[in-house]
Amino acid sequence: MDANFNQDKQHTIANPVSISGTGLHTGINVDMTLKPANAGFGFQFQRIDLAGMPIIKADCDLVTDTSRGTTLEQGEAKVSTVEHILAALVGMGVDNCLIEINGPEIPIIDGSSEPFVEIIEKAGVLEQDAAKAWYTIDTNISFYDENKRVEMTALPATNYQITTLIDFNSPVLGTQHASLKSIGDFKKEIAPCRTFCFLHELEMLLDNNLVKGGDINNAIVVVDKPVTEQEMSRLAKAFGRDKIEVKSEGYLNNLELRYPNEPARHKLLDVVGDLALIGYPIKGHIIANRPGHSSNVEFAKKIKQYIKKNKHTKDIPIYDPNQKPIYTLEQIEKTLPHRYPFLFVDKIIELTDRQIVGIKNITFNEHFFLGHFPGNPVMPGVLQIEALAQTGGILCINAMPDGQYDTYFLKIDNCKFKQKVVPGDTLILKMELVEPIRRGICIMKGSVYVGNKLCTEAELTAQLVKRN
Repeated sequence: MDANFNQDKQHTIANPVSISGTGLHTGINVDMTLKPANAGFGFQFQRIDLAGMPIIKADCDLVTDTSRGTTLEQGEAKVSTVEHILAALVGMGVDNCLIEINGPEIPIIDGSSEPFVEIIEKAGVLEQDAAKAWYTIDTNISFYDENKRVEMTALPATNYQITTLIDFNSPVLGTQHASLKSIGDFKKEIAPCRTFCFLHELEMLLDNNLVKGGDINNAIVVVDKPVTEQEMSRLAKAFGRDKIEVKSEGYLNNLELRYPNEPARHKLLDVVGDLALIGYPIKGHIIANRPGHSSNVEFAKKIKQYIKKNKHTKDIPIYDPNQKPIYTLEQIEKTLPHRYPFLFVDKIIELTDRQIVGIKNITFNEHFFLGHFPGNPVMPGVLQIEALAQTGGILCINAMPDGQYDTYFLKIDNCKFKQKVVPGDTLILKMELVEPIRRGICIMKGSVYVGNKLCTEAELTAQLVKRN
């Protein structure tokens, strides 16, 4: 993603784009076309080869099979191996896309997301006039499968990042891990990594007349046991090759790995694709230990259920004290005319053209606790509103052309106090512009949080006045 990419806006592809190839398991040649879609559309697959051209939403609740990839099914229509195209769309910052397909399975191409990333780049990614509603994970969400020894956890974080660990008790693979610190690194670090399987799995699939579209170049085959000449001949025949060899490192047919930990990176790619089925873009750190499609989908369902249950909290800002502030106290004092004991914002941790998040640490030493109330210190609600107003003042002043401005209250609407604020609390002060600033009038929605609890909310209207 380039430096101008706005992660707080929704995106689609700029032009339709197509790719063709065989499905890994069905062996059926399919054509797939990605088409632009309106804001809020999400990812939807359309089987244009079936009567009525049914649409299947990319939704974890519609997953019916995870044995050899992720399969979605709605009514009579199904589409298999959706994870690599979904990972490419998420990795390229696309939120809305119609995926037309004239067969039952997404083409495997080389077993990675790279061919799909390339066609998305060719189509272009288009910013849409709609905000992207991130869901910020505010508590640990965990999934554990004792039988498969799979453990997956989502931790609070300020962006979407993933760490995967794999351990198959294989002398070839060993224990590997991979990490994606920013989705912007997906194209370079994760997209080229191909799917893999073990030789014993491959032989079982061939025995069951599966992997009909398999080619020696679209999967890394890990040789985890001694192989006879007879088995080698059978594999060569299955893949239409004269000869197949085992590399000394334990991989089939002298395949060069693109990264030393390519299998772990591909598992990460699968996590990106499968978690796209949550249906909400999330900010959180996913740690996946021994992940697989069935666990990924179960984990996606768990996160989706949590989001639906706590949807009202999805816009709560996350405060990380280690995060470097955008405005320090010294910079705030250069912007606002307020001083002790009437400056109620300590730092700014987030600032866009429409939103600002400030922090105020409440200690027992605040001057107002002398009289409000002795023996039962509670921060006055009006001072919480003042803290919001000062935070909003920085947002509005920052949006104005050069010059110094002051902000003055015009009115306060729909003010509600929901929770007490007491010494030891850290206020997260969030202000959002309800509409663009016109003639110096700013209308803002304010929310005061302590942790993930909403304490105070109000709509504030203020006027910007240029200082003489």
